[in-house]
Amino acid sequence: METFYLGTHQPHWLATADVPLFVSHRRLAGRKTLPRAIEHWALDSGGFSELSLYDEWRTTPGEYVAAVRRYDEEIGELGWAAPQDWMCEPFMTAKTGLSVLDHQRRTVENFLELQELWGDDATSPFMPVLQGWERDDYLRCHDLYGEAGVDLTAFPVVGLGSVCRRQATGAIGAVVAALRQRDPDLPLHGFGVKLGGLRTYGHLLISADSMAWSFEARRHDPLPGCTGHKNCANCLAYALTWRERVVSIPEPPQLDLFGGVA
Repeated sequence: METFYLGTHQPHWLATADVPLFVSHRRLAGRKTLPRAIEHWALDSGGFSELSLYDEWRTTPGEYVAAVRRYDEEIGELGWAAPQDWMCEPFMTAKTGLSVLDHQRRTVENFLELQELWGDDATSPFMPVLQGWERDDYLRCHDLYGEAGVDLTAFPVVGLGSVCRRQATGAIGAVVAALRQRDPDLPLHGFGVKLGGLRTYGHLLISADSMAWSFEARRHDPLPGCTGHKNCANCLAYALTWRERVVSIPEPPQLDLFGGVA
């Protein structure tokens, strides 16, 4: 894995943390002033929250593009931005009343619309995302991009969605292996990958992000020297210490990619 993005709900860290951050649009939208980034970062569209709250996207593609332009200009150092994709967890499709295929088609259509609204593919920060639930769903989503004329290997990052809540099953490792078998040069980014997932298939990803540090910190006492808070769930020192553990995870022995990763 080349890059690990530290997920954060503290946008002001962009001006102080010297590591790549992953920040949600929902945390930045509406702010009168924005921090100036000192390190490159990536933007989460906030899709999981928006679909969970409203069963649909209330933010229009035009509004999202305008916001991303502002972040690109005022914050700077924006590496890439996730599109307004549609997650495919069963509870999410139950909320929307749509099928996994419907969510996949809307994900691809939104990516194409964002690219068109941006107006210049060469400078567009939007990266495609593969959505699905079962392994073959993701392969089908890969095909949908191809049918739309999108060469996924032409992008520096291709997101892998709907993975963060089921990494203990080994299913995502099998998905990653199947996608890499289909397209060995696919530059996959894992959204919300936890430590277990990173240990298993992190070497097959080009990048990943996680906010698991905050959830872990809530269950522990503050770090020595941290005063003024009962835990370190919002603490940059804790987050950076946790990130060091992540980036130091040793790469496992070479696995049989075509046999899958369990």
